[in-house]
Amino acid sequence: MPDDSTATFYRENAETYAGRARSLPKQTLDAFLAGLVPGAAILELGCGGGQDSAYMLSQGFDVTPTDGSAELARQAEARIGRPVRVMLFQDLDAEGAYDGVWAHASLLHVPRSELPDVFARIRRALKTGGLLHASFKAGKAEGHDGLGRYYNYPSAEWLSELLTKGGWRNLAIGEHDGSGYDDKPTHWLTVSARR
Repeated sequence: MPDDSTATFYRENAETYAGRARSLPKQTLDAFLAGLVPGAAILELGCGGGQDSAYMLSQGFDVTPTDGSAELARQAEARIGRPVRVMLFQDLDAEGAYDGVWAHASLLHVPRSELPDVFARIRRALKTGGLLHASFKAGKAEGHDGLGRYYNYPSAEWLSELLTKGGWRNLAIGEHDGSGYDDKPTHWLTVSARR
């Protein structure tokens, strides 16, 4: 998490953020898992409080949870009872190791200028045909929210062009309205793509 104000927010609010009442994105998670073979190896980027990892583990998948915040990683470890690797997206260096990458509401903190490299790293980490899920708060220009967290706020067109250039296949971008931790109305983009 290179942006200082974003890192500070998660460091100072890790327990509250991880322990909040959060609706599991079950429909999206189930659709993602349905695109994988039983027991598939999944890398979760930005696991936050560990709720999604806990669900995927309960469904029999081999999950590697990671987060850029050491404080959030500790919260997730307490929830799922296994180690969580503290790692920035920019440090991902695996090659052909995973059947799926789950990055729900996490890559939205990557500076726009660094997204091409991060997507290339994710693509390299996936096996051929591997599945990516990522979600973003939609917008037209990067900036910070009222809590000081950085967001890249892409449009569906911008993301589509970036991923197509990056060689991703079977690209689909869904859109829906909802909210986030700050309870503000949010237009979300949900990306599904294959290596």
